[in-house]
Order: sequence, then structure tokens, then C-alpha cells
Amino acid sequence: MKEDIQPTPVKSNRLKQRLIIYAGVLLVVFLLGFVPMWLKARTATSSLLEKEHQLTLVTMQSNLASATIDARRGDYEPARQAASQFFTSLRGEIDKGESSNLTKGQRDGTQALLVGRDEIITLLARSDPASADRLAALFVAYRKIMNS
Repeated sequence: MKEDIQPTPVKSNRLKQRLIIYAGVLLVVFLLGFVPMWLKARTATSSLLEKEHQLTLVTMQSNLASATIDARRGDYEPARQAASQFFTSLRGEIDKGESSNLTKGQRDGTQALLVGRDEIITLLARSDPASADRLAALFVAYRKIMNS
């Protein structure tokens, strides 16, 4: 009994090589599409964070300006609400510490503005015309702190 052992051609190695090449090409094509989109998303996220930072500060200033204008016009209840929103936002930003939208110097400067909070809110609740002058002085002090 003579056994003829004939080797079979090995096609599995060629198939494996082709699959590895196709997977490598597919990976390169994927990365060519992914990397630019990732960079663009990273830039957009950074821009969004900066705009949110600016929006927070502008909203706080807008609330204080609105309270000042309403108090000058004699609309004390809307002025009280806007002033309350300003003081609440300001307290929130100060309490955030290092993650705040305010710099260290701004946090230190605005801390002093919170001292007159209760008095201003009380004056507005009593519809006292002196509240308009207090709010105007507060607004000027706030802008000075924020612009320094």
C-alpha cells in the first residue's frame, strides 16, 4: 500500500493576507474621515464653552441693567425680580470657585457687591425710589469690576 500524500495548495494564507490588507485599508479610510471630524468637533466644543461663558456674564449684567431701568421707571416688582436673579446668579458663580466663569479678581470684587443685597431687595419691595440710585451705583460698580 503505497500512500500518495500530495500537498494541497495553501490558499488560506493568501486569504488571510488579503483580509489583513483590506482591514488595514478600511482602517486608514476610516481614520481619514474620523480625524478631521474629531478636530472640527473639538474646535466647536471649545467655541461653545467660550460662548456659554460670555452668555452667563452678559445675562447677569442684563439682569442688573434691567433692574436698574425698571426701578427708574417705577416698576419695582419687575426690578426686584431682576435684581434677585442677578444676585442669585452672582452668588452661584462665586460659589463655583475655580470652575466659575469669573476670574479670581472678579470673584473677589463681586463678593463685596453681595453685601447690599438684602437692603436693595427690601427697598424694591417697599417701592422706595432710592432703590433706583442704589441699583445704578451697583451697576456701575459691577461693570467696573468686570472690565478690570
